[in-house]
Amino acid sequence: MTAELVAFVLFALVTAGASLGVVVVKDVFYDALLLGLALISVAAHFVMLNAEFVAAVQILVYVGGVMILIVFAVMFMRSTVEGDDEKEVAG
Repeated sequence: MTAELVAFVLFALVTAGASLGVVVVKDVFYDALLLGLALISVAAHFVMLNAEFVAAVQILVYVGGVMILIVFAVMFMRSTVEGDDEKEVAG
């Protein structure tokens, strides 16, 4: 086995595991983090294919932009929902 094959199998397992975790995990925050891990692992596959520009765009656009927006939205909605629950219990 060459080092390239070992790296491919490792990143393939990480991608498949993180993608399965996105479907299985019920907490939306951890769901978003697993999606970010899957996208970073896909960028590693692009690097292995000598497509460094596509890997950089994958990280900058998807992981850097879209994932940050998803995490902020999840954090904002989580605090809003928790705040609503406290009002109903007190009222």
